[in-house]
Amino acid sequence: MTGSTLSKAKNAWAVQVRVIHALMIRELTTRFGRENIGFLWIMVEPLLFAFLVGILWRFTKGSEEHGISVVAFVATGYIPLTLFRHGIQRNVVVFTTNSSLLYHRQIKIMDFILVRFCIEMLGCMMAYLFIGVVLIILGEFPVPEDIGLLIAGWLLYALFCFSVCLVIAPLSEMSEVMEKFIPVTTYIMIPFSGTFMMASWLTPDIRSYLMLSPFVNGMEMMRKGIWGDRVDAYYDVWNPLICSAVLIAVGLVLCRRVRRTLSVE
Repeated sequence: MTGSTLSKAKNAWAVQVRVIHALMIRELTTRFGRENIGFLWIMVEPLLFAFLVGILWRFTKGSEEHGISVVAFVATGYIPLTLFRHGIQRNVVVFTTNSSLLYHRQIKIMDFILVRFCIEMLGCMMAYLFIGVVLIILGEFPVPEDIGLLIAGWLLYALFCFSVCLVIAPLSEMSEVMEKFIPVTTYIMIPFSGTFMMASWLTPDIRSYLMLSPFVNGMEMMRKGIWGDRVDAYYDVWNPLICSAVLIAVGLVLCRRVRRTLSVE
């Protein structure tokens, strides 16, 4: 690579970083404003969901299930699930609502998906860290056995969520039926997300089918990283990686197709 080519690449990267930063500030200000706790709501929303569901499980199932804290188990499952659900919902018809910004040639339609997903991921990461620290202090959450495996599981889970958003966003622009159907699918996928169960709790036949889900593989990695040898986890790193790569390729093609038909006001 020549010096001029490298310089152009650095300049393009710098421009892209500024664009993403500006769009994130715009999105946060539009959604949360500047009053009350402002952008911290991105952390509070998943926290509230995880807390309420955890309390409900505590009263209905007791303090422990399969030897681990019910509250901690629900928190580690529901916060990633919130990332998926909110990421999908925020990217429905995202191109139409932001089409006026395409007047600026530095802004691409991919930026809208990336910005909204990054905001949701940032909020869920903050919620995960906050609730983990609080539950550790209360004795309801163990100090993670393998931080690296926990982070790897989270990143694989987030990567697959992003790849799904990359497909859903253009499809919602191409079909009104898809736009209406998407909220229903986010509920249907809960049994296949590994949110409220571990693969080791299931029979081998059911487990073999469940492990086809990239969500389950990422979730199992996170929980193995947290509880270590206290749980039996099943996961395959290649499953979410390959599925994500396929969906990203499909999503890029669909985004390119939608861009050709998108009018800039």
